Amino acid sequence: MTTKRIGITWPLSDGAGWGVFGMNLTIQLLNRSGPNPLLLSPPNIGQCPQWLKEALEPLVAEQQALMAQIQNVGRQATLNDVVVLHALGNMFAPGQVSQMVTGEKNVGFIFFEDTGFDEDALNRARQFDRMMVGSTWNHQVLTGLGLENVACVLQGIDDQIFHPGPRTGMFGDRFVVFSGGKLEFRKAQDIVLAAFRIFHERHPEALLVAAWHNPWPESARSMEASPHAKSAPAIDGNGELLVAEWIREFGIPDDAVVHVGWASNLQMPRLLREAHVGLFPNRCEGGTNLVAMEAMACGVPCILSANTGHLDLIRDGICYPLSDQIPCKCENDATGGWGESSVEEAVEQLEKVYAERSKAELCGRLGADFLKTLSWRNQTIKLLDAVSDMA
Repeated sequence: MTTKRIGITWPLSDGAGWGVFGMNLTIQLLNRSGPNPLLLSPPNIGQCPQWLKEALEPLVAEQQALMAQIQNVGRQATLNDVVVLHALGNMFAPGQVSQMVTGEKNVGFIFFEDTGFDEDALNRARQFDRMMVGSTWNHQVLTGLGLENVACVLQGIDDQIFHPGPRTGMFGDRFVVFSGGKLEFRKAQDIVLAAFRIFHERHPEALLVAAWHNPWPESARSMEASPHAKSAPAIDGNGELLVAEWIREFGIPDDAVVHVGWASNLQMPRLLREAHVGLFPNRCEGGTNLVAMEAMACGVPCILSANTGHLDLIRDGICYPLSDQIPCKCENDATGGWGESSVEEAVEQLEKVYAERSKAELCGRLGADFLKTLSWRNQTIKLLDAVSDMA
């Protein structure tokens, strides 16, 4: 590839999916002979290793100088010899940085769950030289709508930290069920709780470890659509979700749940390796569910809803699929392809893992082997291949 730079419009971070993607893409580009990354937003990395801090310093200084120059000019700037990756929101909406900067070539990158695209949205997508998506399902939706020049590149995992390892025993002899993701209707924590309540009644030593966090607590109100919850989680005076109170509404005792909230990418492996099983009955994933990928990479046997982006992770013997999917019932028409998992099937798969530990451990090892093929190094190569003709 002869392109000199890859522009990244979104901020790097060690927490959220987009940020982790950007951080690892930047690291992989720095490890190669080229093209070099060009940061277009300031990073927000809470736990930044010294080596990474030093590697990012010249990129951050460059970003600050470049954006100051662009702001002084007062109009959109075009960067020569740069392929810019633009992070897009719902309806292909560009972010603020994308409205300030364009590259010699421009790739719109989107992980969408909202499928109710109108013609204005599709026209916005057509303005990019290429559209890039993070799941086969996203690719099928867009090509089905007549969009051309769509590439699919799955997310990766950091195989230097997400890999199988021994448990520390921090939860004693409890049978640990892990659930992670932003707390909202789409992530289906209501199904997790409905299934875990039944499972815990049968196995009182079961412990739910919930890594649920939502920096936009208002979006948790989407849980009002749940067929299993009495209400959405309440929000306190500080704008924090009252997660423990919401869990109690499901009839689950406090000592059966550990809510860890937000955890950085560096903190997650140690937590994941304590789990006997991961439960992900998500209603929709525009990408491939980075938390589930990281759990599988750590050797955790995972129960995955067989819908949308999860389908890219499901292979015989490497996970426990929730195959009983019915269309998700919502008031709008933007949830085409979403799936509603069966609570009963989720309980059945939990019981299978509980009763057949050796088989579950084998499943976890095979899942980890599969995730090795989706390292950030491999996925960065695929991303560069997908834009190699744009130089």
